[in-house]
Amino acid sequence: MTRPALVAPLVLLSALSASSAWLFAGCGGDESLPPLPDMPSYVLTADEGRPAQVYAPSDYDPSVQYPLVILLHGYSAGGGAQNLYFGVSRHVTTEQFILVVPNGTRDMTGTSFWNSDPIRSGETVDDVAYLRRLIEEAKANFRVDPRRVYLFGHSNGGFMSYRMACEASDVITAIASLNGMPPEDPSECDAELPVSVVQIHGTADEDVLYDGEPSSDGSGYLGAEEAVERFAAAAGCDVDAAEVGTPLDLDDSLAGAETTVLDYEVGCDRNLGASLWTIEGGGHLPVRSDTFVPSVVQWLKGHSR
Repeated sequence: MTRPALVAPLVLLSALSASSAWLFAGCGGDESLPPLPDMPSYVLTADEGRPAQVYAPSDYDPSVQYPLVILLHGYSAGGGAQNLYFGVSRHVTTEQFILVVPNGTRDMTGTSFWNSDPIRSGETVDDVAYLRRLIEEAKANFRVDPRRVYLFGHSNGGFMSYRMACEASDVITAIASLNGMPPEDPSECDAELPVSVVQIHGTADEDVLYDGEPSSDGSGYLGAEEAVERFAAAAGCDVDAAEVGTPLDLDDSLAGAETTVLDYEVGCDRNLGASLWTIEGGGHLPVRSDTFVPSVVQWLKGHSR
């Protein structure tokens, strides 16, 4: 079975109408709605019709270099909806980073997407070039640390994050992918430089399978553990020396610290690494906990060039 270029629709409004719990997780049982993410402080690339919102720390200091995080939405979603789901912008001051929230384009069905697999999608939009421009414009307008440029993508956005790791490794330091995978065929990922990866994946995800979707011609996608091992090896890590880390509580719909951690940090090239966070029993849309985003951002910031 071939690897889908567009995977797992993320229809936030329909999901919200079914149950608002996943979207408004982390409220300590309080049924009142949390505040919306802060208003953006800037907009990039408006001149080409693909504006991206930028959120900077409230105590932004132009003499300080900040990590840059780009949030990539899932299929059929948009940047604003993805930010509402994760609430990433609410952490830019406490975690001290600059956040860019872009939007994909419309595919031939009229659905918003990232062109993570142009060979199979038949679409011509060059999202690698677009995201490169976003990074350069962010650097031109803010004090961005070029050694700490990160992508955080869900589903189709996770697939796109891997494409950037493969094709734009000269500007991407690390990626966090929630339920998105790299291509099965290693020839489709000829990265110039190693990129650190944290793969976050639910074992009960029925849209992007935890164990991958192999094919006879290499057109499928990898399983979560194999994906992390491939990038760990590229970073010089000893894949046979993976260490079990402290479990995390990422999904409030599951009891306790449901997420197991497997770290590939032994023998890695300087400041590189890889990690697999397995949400045991987790689906495609985890009910994010209060610690989800800080855990992801802190992992990303711990890896540089």
